[in-house]
This record gives sequence, C-alpha cells and structure tokens, in this order.
Amino acid sequence: MNRNVLLISAIAAGIAAPALAQTAAPQPAAPAAAPQQVKPEAVPAKIALIAFEQVVLATNEGQQAVATVQKKYEPTKAKIEAAGNEVDSLKKQLQSGTSLSDDEKASRARTIDTKEKQLNRDAEDAQAAYNQDLQEAISKIAGKVSQVAQQYVAKNGYTLLIDIGSQQSNVMWATPNTDISQAVVDAYNTQSGVAAPPPSAPSATKPATPRPSTTPTTPRPSTTPKK
Repeated sequence: MNRNVLLISAIAAGIAAPALAQTAAPQPAAPAAAPQQVKPEAVPAKIALIAFEQVVLATNEGQQAVATVQKKYEPTKAKIEAAGNEVDSLKKQLQSGTSLSDDEKASRARTIDTKEKQLNRDAEDAQAAYNQDLQEAISKIAGKVSQVAQQYVAKNGYTLLIDIGSQQSNVMWATPNTDISQAVVDAYNTQSGVAAPPPSAPSATKPATPRPSTTPTTPRPSTTPKK
C-alpha cells in the first residue's frame, strides 16, 4: 500500500514539476496600448484680454523691483547729470568768451568735445546696464504672474487669453468686462503677499483699457546732455 502511495506521489511530482516550470517561464510582454486620440470638439468661446507687461509692472512686487533698480542707479544718474551740467557750463563759457584768442577757443572746444563724447559713452553704458538689470528683475516676476493668469482663466471658464499689451496685438476693440488685467494684478498681489510700496515709490500705470497699448517707458538715466 505504501509503495502505491509513493509511486503515485512520484508520478504526481513528475507531472507537477514541468507544469510549475511552464507557469514560471516569463510571458512575452503585451504590446503597448496606442495613445488615446483626443477628438476635437467645438466649445463656446469665452475670451479674456490682458495687458501682460503692464500687469507685471503694476503688481506690488513689480513696483518694488522697479524702485530697487532705480535706487541702485541713482548715483550713476547723478554723476551723468553732473557731467552734463559741466559740459553745458563749458559751452556757455566758450560762447560768451568773445575776448578769447582763436587758439584758446580751439583748445576749449576740443576739451568740450572730449568731455561730451565721454558723457555719451557713460550714459549709453549706464542705460544698457539699467535696462539689463530691470529686465532680469521683471522677468523673474513675469513667470509667476503668467501662472496666476493661467489659473485665473481656468478657474473662471475662459477658453482663450490674448495679450493686448504689445504693439503686435490685432485687437482693436473689446468690451471692458473682457479685460482681466486688474483682476490678475489683484490675484497676484494676494497670492504673493507682497505689500504695496509706499506712495512715494514709483508705480506703474494700472492697465485699464482693453485696447492695445505700447510698452510702458521705464524710468531710466538721462542719456542726452542738456544744451
């Protein structure tokens, strides 16, 4: 009896082993499913307009950035203005120096020319450095403002957002309630937690019209000596 049990067990084990081996063998991977195609679907349009660059400058953080850059270049601006005043003074002296000899007039004219050329070079360098610093400061804020603008339009069900703050905008007219510029400024100020600058600080003009507008002129050091 025991032999029969052992024999049956051995036979069962011999059958089970290949079966287990076959089960454990790796199966070929199933082909990857093709990406699901999104079917285009017409939806009711709800368009919003934004003067994006003006919005960035109108935020509390944007105004603080402009004020910080301006303060940095106040000594440079004062130096350039002083040099311009010096050139003006020398020109007036030359014009009123009727008793000067021709050689003296020529010498003073060369001095004025040298100083004026240096003044123009210094002013151009200062302008370029100012613009670069301001652009870097504003660009950091612009990325964050863009995120807030996208969140705002998504939350309020807009299907299209158009920037009317550049000269390339083709929008000639739109109803005022489609301009979300001020709403985005308020939303960003709330989210950023940056306090409004004091009244004496320079502030950007708030975008209040849905019409295209030119890029706002940022304060900059004087580049032309007074005459």
